[in-house]
Amino acid sequence: MKKTLFVALAALSLGIAGPSLAAGDKAHGKQLSATCAACHGGDGNSFNPEWPKLAGQHASYIVKQLADFKEGRRKNATMAPMAAPLSAQDREDLAAYFSSQATKPGTADEKLVERGRLIYMGGVPADGVPACAACHGPDGAGNPAAKFPKLASQHAKYVENQLKNFRSGKRANDAGRMMRNAVHKMSDADIAAVAQYIQGLKP
Repeated sequence: MKKTLFVALAALSLGIAGPSLAAGDKAHGKQLSATCAACHGGDGNSFNPEWPKLAGQHASYIVKQLADFKEGRRKNATMAPMAAPLSAQDREDLAAYFSSQATKPGTADEKLVERGRLIYMGGVPADGVPACAACHGPDGAGNPAAKFPKLASQHAKYVENQLKNFRSGKRANDAGRMMRNAVHKMSDADIAAVAQYIQGLKP
């Protein structure tokens, strides 16, 4: 009994478990996505590399980020007012729609991809930088149960921006400071290389 309670509490503290909601309604999510399309594309594949691809992203991760934007745990002047009117079920519906879409593949800068691969797969042990693959998977598929996002074919510019935001502390909605600790000692060159490698991973 005590062990079961401990596991449940630990899951809640990591954001792995939460209140039960009805399964996301993709049809309603598609309707709601009309306001997202200008930045993220109608199918979740954004044209501007500054804005993330949402197509194929784990529903659990999308739900968390929308809630974080609404509650101010993740700061963004554009996304905060977009997320503010969304109900919990709206977030589930949007996530169901975008997660069901196919991610368009990206290509990596061949000059940077090998360095990026080494960091992604093995980290930078001398600087205490862990391997990205440990949480996001060797293929960049992520871990929906832990709300670790899918990275494969994400825009390199977006990835680079977010890693720098975590490094500076500008972004701080990572559970247990996991991302902030992971990138704390990454150089700009390391970040650029791993972002290119991620962009080239097949979705």
